[in-house]
Amino acid sequence: MSTFKSIDPDQQTAQDNYKLIIGGIVPRPIAFVSTCSLEGHLNLAPFSFFNGVCSNPPTIMFSTMRRGSDGGKKDTLINIEATGEFVVNVVTEEIVEAMNQTAGEYPPEVSEFELAGFTTQASEVIRPPRVQESPFQMECQLNQIVTIGDGSVGSGHLVIGTVVRFHVREDIYEKGRIITDRLKPVARLAGASYCPVRDIFDLARPAGGSGG
Repeated sequence: MSTFKSIDPDQQTAQDNYKLIIGGIVPRPIAFVSTCSLEGHLNLAPFSFFNGVCSNPPTIMFSTMRRGSDGGKKDTLINIEATGEFVVNVVTEEIVEAMNQTAGEYPPEVSEFELAGFTTQASEVIRPPRVQESPFQMECQLNQIVTIGDGSVGSGHLVIGTVVRFHVREDIYEKGRIITDRLKPVARLAGASYCPVRDIFDLARPAGGSGG
């Protein structure tokens, strides 16, 4: 019989809990979020607590934790709170190394687009630009922000956005679907580890079933 180690999260640090979460919830898709401040400063940052919510209306979510250095809000969140707009760009094998350059803590006036060599592409509905190098981009308007925790380091904000435009590069798109092996997405693991999505298999669902 297998044995398990039971851990009370209240009996260890937020950092220790974080290590368990990122080590056990894998792989995690990466939201490469572009925003713009009221002053016009562009920001670009990756977040691996990210997923879809529903399709009617098309809604996605990502979570941004408070900065580890001082517990302050990250520029991405500040910009979204001020403008109500953001773009989620999907990270692929081709851009993952450049994406990693944007993960540092930079002053608000520093454009990670320029720092990492990404190209801005104008959005159609909202002000923040898209990452031209990403083959799948979603323009989003803010639905709501859910605050989690007491505001200390490790606390977070769940950002929920409604997709108002999808942008899909034609070479990865076929008959209304995105072809995964052409998209070549990259997912986040624990620590400094990432993984490509390559070994794919299909499983037919039970008749009439969608889970739940």
